Amino acid sequence: MTEIVVEGVLFVVLVATAVALLILALMQFTPLGLRIRQARNRRLIEAAANRDCPIHGAHAPTEMVLLANGERICPECFKEAVNG
Repeated sequence: MTEIVVEGVLFVVLVATAVALLILALMQFTPLGLRIRQARNRRLIEAAANRDCPIHGAHAPTEMVLLANGERICPECFKEAVNG
């Protein structure tokens, strides 16, 4: 009975390893992997740019104020806009 359980576990490990190697090969050596990496980098750069106020500098994502139209501004700009 123990041999059957061990054989089943080893088979699952073999399948998981094969899938991981296939995904690694697809991500490193194909145009699809290049496109996925570029899209991920683009999202990271755009997110960092959205947190950077040209007047007051960079802020943490949690500090940014979400306006009703979906735009995010820094807290200092929001205070200036509200107070005049």
